[in-house]
Amino acid sequence: MCGITGWANLDKNSNDHSEDILHRMCERIIHRGPDSEGLWMDDTAALGMRRLSIIDLKTGDQPVFSEDKSIVAMVNGELYNFREVRADLEKRGHKFRTQTDVEIVPHLYEVYGDDFLDHINGMFAIALWDTKKKKLILARDRFGEKPLYYGIFNNQLIYASEPKALLAHPGVNAELDLNALRHYVSFDYVPAPMSIYKGVFKLPSSHVLTVENGEIKTRRYWNLKWSEPSASAGGHFATNGHVSKRGTSVKEKSTELRELLSDAVRMRLVSDVPLGILLSGGIDSSTVAALAVRHSTEQVKTFSIGFTEQSFNESQYARQVANHLGTDHYEEYLNAGTTSDLISEIGKWLDEPISDPSLIPTFLLSRFVRRHVTVALGGDGGDELFAGYPMYYAHKVAARYAMIPRFIRNGLIEPAVRALPVSTKNLSFDFKAKRFIRASKFDAVARHHSWFGSFSQDHHSKLFTDRVIQETTSDIYSIARDVLGTTDAKSELEKMQFLDMNFYLAEDILTKVDRASMAVSLETRAPFLDPRVAQFSASLPISYKLHGSKGKYILKKAMEGLLPDEILYRPKKGFGIPTAEWLKGRLNPLLHEMLTPERLKAQDLFNADHVQKMIKEHETGTASHHKELWTLLVFQLWSDNYLR
Repeated sequence: MCGITGWANLDKNSNDHSEDILHRMCERIIHRGPDSEGLWMDDTAALGMRRLSIIDLKTGDQPVFSEDKSIVAMVNGELYNFREVRADLEKRGHKFRTQTDVEIVPHLYEVYGDDFLDHINGMFAIALWDTKKKKLILARDRFGEKPLYYGIFNNQLIYASEPKALLAHPGVNAELDLNALRHYVSFDYVPAPMSIYKGVFKLPSSHVLTVENGEIKTRRYWNLKWSEPSASAGGHFATNGHVSKRGTSVKEKSTELRELLSDAVRMRLVSDVPLGILLSGGIDSSTVAALAVRHSTEQVKTFSIGFTEQSFNESQYARQVANHLGTDHYEEYLNAGTTSDLISEIGKWLDEPISDPSLIPTFLLSRFVRRHVTVALGGDGGDELFAGYPMYYAHKVAARYAMIPRFIRNGLIEPAVRALPVSTKNLSFDFKAKRFIRASKFDAVARHHSWFGSFSQDHHSKLFTDRVIQETTSDIYSIARDVLGTTDAKSELEKMQFLDMNFYLAEDILTKVDRASMAVSLETRAPFLDPRVAQFSASLPISYKLHGSKGKYILKKAMEGLLPDEILYRPKKGFGIPTAEWLKGRLNPLLHEMLTPERLKAQDLFNADHVQKMIKEHETGTASHHKELWTLLVFQLWSDNYLR
């Protein structure tokens, strides 16, 4: 696990290099790799990295090279099938100097050229320089587990794992992108390929960028096939003896799923440093823990955190799973004081705003876990692959709701829902009902992201100043509609799953986990995001995933007998913090400090009167605007640290 950064000159006559600048950029991401630094330059390109040693502690420093050193590479991530790939490359005559996983990259490129990524099963951001062709290749893994940013400044393409490293280059300025700001308040994150900074872009998941002869090209190198009949299309990967069966019953497919997940967990247990499991007590993390116990030769360590606020607390379920599996379980309890005191600090290490409140407990869990291990496996991806979010079923309900005569909806149902008393409990009924009717009038894409996000598009004219509206594009969700054009998914629900994998999973969930864990130098791995598992999921009928109103149907069937039924079939609860209550209490002074009318008018971004109206309504309990206010608060905390 590492951080990478560097640049390539776009003008072949330019030789604008400075090792001091490259070192300074690496220093900005030292938290991603506190163990060593690697710097490499020639007359056209510069590659730098910071390393967190996980595999091959003695000789695994980067960069890595081909035998003749004409191919040089630096990698952030883990390549889980490196042993099988290395064995194949050695049969072809390739010689290796180290035991590290990332050394397969330059050799794969020698054999397969631009198609080398097809042979890697892992999470990664890769920078590869072909010294003969003067060609730079930047690549991001299939689901976006590892970040990669880039921009063109002063005739150089500059890249880095995090924006803070880019900003350390004297040619890069921290300037707010107003279009990205509007997307941020609608999605709760900035969707790729945009970033919050003008001129800085995120390489989307499953994409590769090439720079050759001054020309920059990007392409998608992998995609799910929703019509694929088997798991074999997950990639050119060894499957440890697994062969996709032709049976189509739920029982047969659930057995096949368990085998695939088991192998994905097995591959991710390889480590030369201590390893554990992030255990929330939900089905996804519990599945990973159960399968890890199967493969581990020693007692598995599991970790969870709990909250004193009971509607947010799941620690008892994590403890139940740990007792059932016989793991060495560690838990820590957090209270409002411990957690809320950290919130004002997040802007210092969060260099792009993400308003997912679970960022805070994710950071606290990572910090707790890092005291004991260096690598942790988690359950990320299960909701997107197996339709675990309640929004998927809500689309079915929305179709039925639209059939009710409009005069009944407008005159009876919606006024009754708006009149529901406001609750600050986690995912309260009034919160879900009000968000449902608010977005029910939109098309599927806008409806889906309005349920997830804070401000729907029709709210922008009230929220933003006239300047922002006039200087930005009007259709916030066109970026999602464009991505839908790249999938063969047929049903509306499968299309929403595909969007979530490309946006919410990649740019919210995985970015949140990456930033929070890397801030404390902890590596996290996600077995559900093995491409074989993902492709298998996409090949299943939607009813195997969303069965009536219940998500993850086949996953629950696959884990019957390995996990208690009360874990498998309990209601889903999010991993968050009580922001609604805290914005009235402990965080109220910070809220007023960061959203004063004077500050907002000076920024000329948000309508100060409208923001004050939301604050007052939230404080008096006439409405719950906690999601919207939290999104604005996080933006201001980020702005203070990166725009001043």
